[in-house]
Amino acid sequence: MGDYDDHSGLAGRAVQAVVLVGGLGTRLRPLTADIPKQMLPVVDRPMIEHVVAHLGDHGVTRVVLSMGFRPESFIDAYPDGVCAGIPIRYAVEPEPLDTAGAVRFAAVDAGIVETFLVLNGDVLTDLDVSAMVDRHRTAGATGTIALTEVDDPSHYGVVDLVPDREPDGEVPGEPVAGVSGLVRGFVEKPLPGEAPSRWVNAGTYVLEPSILDRIEGGRRVSIEREVFPSLAAEGSLRALCSASYWLDTGTPETYLKAQLDLIDGTRALMDPVSRTAMVAADAEVERSVLLPGASVASGARVCDAVLMEGAAVEAGATVRDSVLGPGARVGKRAVVTGLSIVGRAAVAPADAKLDGIRLPDGPSDERFSRKG
Repeated sequence: MGDYDDHSGLAGRAVQAVVLVGGLGTRLRPLTADIPKQMLPVVDRPMIEHVVAHLGDHGVTRVVLSMGFRPESFIDAYPDGVCAGIPIRYAVEPEPLDTAGAVRFAAVDAGIVETFLVLNGDVLTDLDVSAMVDRHRTAGATGTIALTEVDDPSHYGVVDLVPDREPDGEVPGEPVAGVSGLVRGFVEKPLPGEAPSRWVNAGTYVLEPSILDRIEGGRRVSIEREVFPSLAAEGSLRALCSASYWLDTGTPETYLKAQLDLIDGTRALMDPVSRTAMVAADAEVERSVLLPGASVASGARVCDAVLMEGAAVEAGATVRDSVLGPGARVGKRAVVTGLSIVGRAAVAPADAKLDGIRLPDGPSDERFSRKG
């Protein structure tokens, strides 16, 4: 869980959150060919419900979904404007506005005039956002970024952080979990050994409404490449180093990992096999998610995999480290491995071997495309 003190809410002050859900999710295709990635299931519910429920647990009173691609997917799923028990508002971008433009559009549309949160909707985290808001307010910052530590920072924009002094007056050395400080700048994809730290943007921010005046309306503006560097140059951007659970679910590997983490109890334990899924007595299912109507036939083996609604694994087939879309079918004795994705209603034929293959939405037998 989080690094900070336990908070049941936000000190009695209502806080709203803007959740960015407008992306195309291209890295997860074909699963996202006709649905936003935040509406993909993570074990027993859509990803967006995990995100919103976490915000509600920390006292957030309303969530604004900043939408672009397929907004009707969210509107149809939550027609009463409630998601995971939290009131939600829909802000549909008239055109792609990038991250800062999307934040501005959604916040103005919702009439936000006080401190608010911003989250990337494809990030699952246990970060204590209520504590983050408290620290932000105490420091009087214009913006505060949550940071997460990565093993190899060369693939990220790394934050150059000046840690706050300890209560005894000492200046910390390297940033560690629980430390906050002033953001001095950013280093984009540093060469190995040249990164100022291993702490990178975790996609969760606390912002003051005054920041909206910095974002020009009606055009694409990046919060990471334009707004935050400007704030850092003025000394008004802060960051918190967090050891909380954090996962960007935007790739097949991390989307699958999110399911397995829930199964294994890295996060809250849930039942990974639907009551309406059908598993033959002599089939093997290990560390896998089976959604309603999924089936695993006699002698088949499913391990570290996700079978969406109505997906079928036929007799003697093997599915490992892969995802089957709704209504997908793996034929008899076929082997599907290596982070393969079998699209909606697609068919992996009998005796086929798919290793790292993305099979487009079907029905399809031989339209294989290598991942990339």
